[in-house]
Amino acid sequence: MSFKEEDNWRLIRNPDKGKYSFLIGVNKWSIELQDHEFASLFKLLDTLLDQYLTLENQFMDEELISLEIERLAWYAELEGTKNNWSLRIIFESNEQTRSFEMYWPSSIAKDLFFEMRKMWESMH
Repeated sequence: MSFKEEDNWRLIRNPDKGKYSFLIGVNKWSIELQDHEFASLFKLLDTLLDQYLTLENQFMDEELISLEIERLAWYAELEGTKNNWSLRIIFESNEQTRSFEMYWPSSIAKDLFFEMRKMWESMH
């Protein structure tokens, strides 16, 4: 089991859990994800962050930015400023079983994403 928890978020991978082996929690909510959902979410956010990093030097410190990406069941939006941005993520189930929306405030978005990256890299 992999577990990372900070003041306002947590990220857990528990392969013994069964179908929903990942948990992402922010503030007072959490969502469990299947392996393929976590993989597709990570790849989507990794692409979005790569786009951000490609453009980062072009942004002024206080300039408002908004980047969006959509892939299969996922939509993600990065909003904020060069050094302070949040993530909004929407999942529309292909299996017609569930849909959800997540919001990662700017105070945690970078840390949570980079912990997802560490978890992903430790699995591959």
